[in-house]
Amino acid sequence: MRLSVLDQSPAVAGRGEDEAIRASVALAEHAEALGYERFWVSEHHNLEALVGTAPEVLLAAAAARTRRIRLGSAGVMLPHYAPLKVAEQFRVLDALAPGRIDLGVGRAPGGDLRTAAALNPNAALAAESFPQQVAELQAWVGGARHGGIVAHPRAPAGAGVARTPEVWILGSSTYGAQLAAQLGLPYAFAYFFSDGQGVEAALDLYRGLYRPSERHPKPEATICVWALAADDGETARQQALPRERWWLDRRRGRIAPLQSPEEVALAGFTPDELALLAGAREQALVGSAAEVGARLRALASRLALDHVVVNTWTYDEAVRRRSYALLAAEFGLAGSPQAFS
Repeated sequence: MRLSVLDQSPAVAGRGEDEAIRASVALAEHAEALGYERFWVSEHHNLEALVGTAPEVLLAAAAARTRRIRLGSAGVMLPHYAPLKVAEQFRVLDALAPGRIDLGVGRAPGGDLRTAAALNPNAALAAESFPQQVAELQAWVGGARHGGIVAHPRAPAGAGVARTPEVWILGSSTYGAQLAAQLGLPYAFAYFFSDGQGVEAALDLYRGLYRPSERHPKPEATICVWALAADDGETARQQALPRERWWLDRRRGRIAPLQSPEEVALAGFTPDELALLAGAREQALVGSAAEVGARLRALASRLALDHVVVNTWTYDEAVRRRSYALLAAEFGLAGSPQAFS
């Protein structure tokens, strides 16, 4: 099974947000050394917990420090922007990292509606015209002259479709699945965002309605999951406490940086919180590499997938890097031996 990485630049209590950005770039290098297929970064705005606001800038930095791994957005929130400008940004990225750029797009605000309006006063109308935006983006990012306009820089003559950024549709509902199928584009379901709810319906709809395209004659789907592996199950569950605390707080509208496992353990959870966590823990991809690997394989088999994208948050960056290394070893990824140590 192929594995990729989704990084959201999570902020950590007591440390500068700039550290989260630098950690994202370093993680791209680590993921490449381990043999992961893709490294994707997200876009969020006005959130204390997730500080990756400009995926195109992060990807440029990652492109300068990697050589093989595909780099992409998961995603650019297209209603905030003019499709032409996004196409130009990703054509520049393709010039920096030829043939290894993914352009994942979504229509969610990536934050609150007030911030969405500040980014684009017409964001609500733009979200309604999302299919048209994607079609325009496809034309420009693919090097076509659309509306009398070409997005520069263009790929060298004769480079072929593989040298243009690969457009993906992201979503957590059947809307994105239908659009991806209609346009003949790859589709990524945000499994971690919805705790897997609706994934079967979305993938079935995508595959059933898929219209072949030149670049993608067959449907290509993946899911993004949250997972954490450690040397043993007890350590993994301890290191997962900060995200559990975050998950509970988010349900109350509080989105704060990650606390340390020790702080979370000391404060504990209320009986009501433990009841909420019981079901989540039962389904969580948390444990030893063998435990997480078994659950990932079972999930991929159930959904008929051969590619899964893994998202991991930890308070300690070394723990996150170790988790990705353990999963790379568990799935036999062809990375550098030094990266696994």
